[in-house]
Amino acid sequence: MDPRQTPAPAVTRGELEQLGRLVGEVRPAYLDDLATLVNIDCGSYTKAGLDRVGRWTRQFLERLGASVEVHPHATLGDTVVGTFDGAAGGPRVMLVGHMDTVFDEGTAAARPFRIKAGRAYGPGVTDMKSGLLSGLYGLLVLRGMHEGSAMSNGAAPLPFERLTFIANPDEEIGSPASTAIISDVARTVDACFVLECARANGDIVSSRKGILDARVTIHGRAAHAGVEPEKGRSAILAAAHLVPALHALTGRWPGVTCNVGVIAGGTRPNVVPEEARLEVDLRAMTREHLEAAEAEVRALIAEPALPDVTIEMEPMARWWPMEKLERSGRLVDLAVGLAGRLGFELHDATTGGASDANTTAGMGVPSLDGLGPIGGMDHSPDEYLELDSIVPRTTLLAALLLAVARDPVVAGWRHSSSSEASSSEASSRT
Repeated sequence: MDPRQTPAPAVTRGELEQLGRLVGEVRPAYLDDLATLVNIDCGSYTKAGLDRVGRWTRQFLERLGASVEVHPHATLGDTVVGTFDGAAGGPRVMLVGHMDTVFDEGTAAARPFRIKAGRAYGPGVTDMKSGLLSGLYGLLVLRGMHEGSAMSNGAAPLPFERLTFIANPDEEIGSPASTAIISDVARTVDACFVLECARANGDIVSSRKGILDARVTIHGRAAHAGVEPEKGRSAILAAAHLVPALHALTGRWPGVTCNVGVIAGGTRPNVVPEEARLEVDLRAMTREHLEAAEAEVRALIAEPALPDVTIEMEPMARWWPMEKLERSGRLVDLAVGLAGRLGFELHDATTGGASDANTTAGMGVPSLDGLGPIGGMDHSPDEYLELDSIVPRTTLLAALLLAVARDPVVAGWRHSSSSEASSSEASSRT
């Protein structure tokens, strides 16, 4: 069956109205919880705060009826995985949201949660405490649909064979501890929804650039800069030749960017520097172009501009691109159709930043991202959340889950051959 076949309306007008009403009922509780989470310092390396958020998330999932497993980590936060089992034969889906922020300990006390002129502010308010909560509250209202109240403690079953909710503690540093957990679940599901915030203009995200973060170390030879400089080999000078060559990779392939974001080296002004270090950010829209650009980086470092200098590259983190898979297009169509029925226009977009959707889409799993509320100025002191977007966006997420659960095309993906999924899964293991 054609994965882009126009989806039939699987959610009735009455159900959309009921979902909207139920989300409206829980909006005050959502805001209380948002304040609680934003006021916890939970930068990627603040384990104590991350585990507080993790315990809170675990308790919420258990109240919804999930079986919860916590994957401990010695230095990073623990990963929380909640699983809901339903009727056999339905789709299997996963939701992924991260608990960490980019902010240092003490930030929450310095600028705690506040509301002003229709916006909420505070560290991680949109990236991504609000998305995490929209996922949890979306499940809450789906559980409560048949009870008539969103605060029914989730007695009604979810319409999936299995739904897995992953709250990971380390997305902002590349998900080093949680990627294996996310990947294991992704291999068993039909679709993945990542709860990052919507773009500032309201767009959801169907594709993201892949990223290679690498450390490039240049090894030269130290010497006295005044007495016998000819005996030295300046690592800084070699780095100075390499930087413009790396930046020249930007635009060589469509969508490719290369940026040297950190440069360091040397010890004293009267010493020819023996070592220099570059930190490089390489991005591309497709795996093919990312691999080609990386090969060119390696070719550049293999031929230093100065003699007797050696250069080595150490990949620090890698995300393959979140390419817009054909089956992901069906998820986009479902979301766009539901948004129109809810009264607002919705578009899917491409963005340069990576998320856990890069992992799932790179494995061939149909994936959508940007399904949280609308916000902007992420990673800055001015980060904000549009309060008016909480109800419509959480309603959209809940309705989308319901539509996917009832979509026979999605339910059939697991049992149909797919060169798209199999080729992506094979390439993800290379």
